[in-house]
Amino acid sequence: MSEGDKALRVAVLGCGSVGSQVVRLLTEQSADLAARAGARLELAGVAVRRLDAKREVEVPEHLLTTDAMDLVTRDDVDLVVEVIGGIEPARGLILAALENGASVVSANKALLAEDGATLFEAADKSARDLYYEAAVAGAIPILRPLRESLTGDKVTRVLGIVNGTTNFILDKMHTSGAGFAEALEEAQELGYAEADPTADVEGFDAAAKAAILASLAFHTRVTAGDVHREGIAEVSAADVASAREMRSVVKLLAICELRDGAVSARVHPAMIPDTHPLASVREAYNAVFVESEAAGQLMFYGPGAGGAPTASAVLGDLVTAARNLLSGSRGAGESAYAALDVLPMGETVTRYHVGIDVQDRAGVLATVAAAFAEHGVSIQTVRQEGRGDDAQLVVVSHRATDAQLSATVEHLRNMDIVREVTSVMRVEGEND
Repeated sequence: MSEGDKALRVAVLGCGSVGSQVVRLLTEQSADLAARAGARLELAGVAVRRLDAKREVEVPEHLLTTDAMDLVTRDDVDLVVEVIGGIEPARGLILAALENGASVVSANKALLAEDGATLFEAADKSARDLYYEAAVAGAIPILRPLRESLTGDKVTRVLGIVNGTTNFILDKMHTSGAGFAEALEEAQELGYAEADPTADVEGFDAAAKAAILASLAFHTRVTAGDVHREGIAEVSAADVASAREMRSVVKLLAICELRDGAVSARVHPAMIPDTHPLASVREAYNAVFVESEAAGQLMFYGPGAGGAPTASAVLGDLVTAARNLLSGSRGAGESAYAALDVLPMGETVTRYHVGIDVQDRAGVLATVAAAFAEHGVSIQTVRQEGRGDDAQLVVVSHRATDAQLSATVEHLRNMDIVREVTSVMRVEGEND
C-alpha cells in the first residue's frame, strides 16, 4: 500500500468553538497533515448533543451522531479527540476509547487535574497515547517542553498567567482605573468572560492548569484539590492603584515550585514588578515563565484560549499520536516517579503587601511593627498615606511563611489602633 493509501480514522467528541475548528483544520489541511503524520487523517464521526444545533463549521450530516459511546468504540476509529470538557461523560468516553485501542487527544483540564491518574493508567494498559497539550494555555506549547524538552533538566519553578479572562479584567483595571465589576462587565460584552464567570474569576480554571503544570514539572501527581486557590473578585481599584505606585502590576498567577524537597502549587492574585516579563502580558493573552537549573529562565507566550488557537494544539498532538500508531510506538506517558509531598499553603514562603487603616497618633508605627515582629515577619518597606482620620499605613514584608503572614494580618485586625485592614495581597517577582 502506498503512503497516499494509508488512512487513520479520527472521532471528534464535541463540535463547539474548539471542536468545530478541529474539524475545519482536518478538512482544509488534510494534504499537509497526511504528509506530516504519514497517513491521511479521515473524520470517522463527530459526536454532538444536538444534531440540529447551529455550528461554526458545516459538518456533513452523515458524520454527526449523538451517540458518543458508540462512536468511540467503533472498530474503525484509530484516534479520538475529546473537546467536550467536564468530568462526565468525558471520563467514561476516554476510558472506553483507550480500552478499544484508540489513542486519545484531550483538551480537558478539569478532568486531567481531578483524575489524570486513572486516564494515564488506562493508556498504559492499552499501550496507547494520551496527549493533552491543549489543556493548558491554548496554542502555547508548554506541556511538551516540560514533558520532553526539559526532561534532562531539573525544573525548579513554573510561574504563569494561564487564564485569559482574569488577565483581561486585571489589565483593564490597571490601564483604566476601573473597578472589578466594571472590568468584568466589559469582558463579558467582548466575549472574554462567560455569563457565569465563576470558574475563571474564582481561580478554578487556573488551579486545574496549575495542577497539570506541577505534575509535569516535578514528576509528582498533583490534583486540583492540592492547589491553593484564590480568585480576583476581591481585588479592588485601590489595590491596583497601590501596585502602580510601587511600580508593580496585579496578575492572577499560577505558581508551582520546589521547596525543601516538596512541591508548592498555588493560584492567587499577586503584585509583580513592572520589570518582570509577565507584567507586560496584556489583554487576554497567557504566558508561562519556567525556571530550571541548567536552562535557566524560559518564557512561553501567546493566545491562551479561543477555538482556532486551541485547535492548533489539538492537531499537533493528533499528528504525533498518528505517527506513533503507524510506527507501533508510544510517546512519553505519565512521569510521577518523584512522588513528592505537596506543601500546605501555610508552609509556602511569600511576601505580603498590607494596607492598614490606623488611628493617627504617636507610636502607631512602632506598635504595628511590633505585631509583625511578634510573628517573625520582617518589614521591607512601610509608608504612610494621608493624615488624621484618613491615615493609612502600607507595609510590604520580607519573605516569611504564609502562616506567619496570615497570623500577622489577623493580629492587626484585632488591634485597637487598627480600624481596618484594607488590603492584603501577596508580592512575587524581584527580591523574592
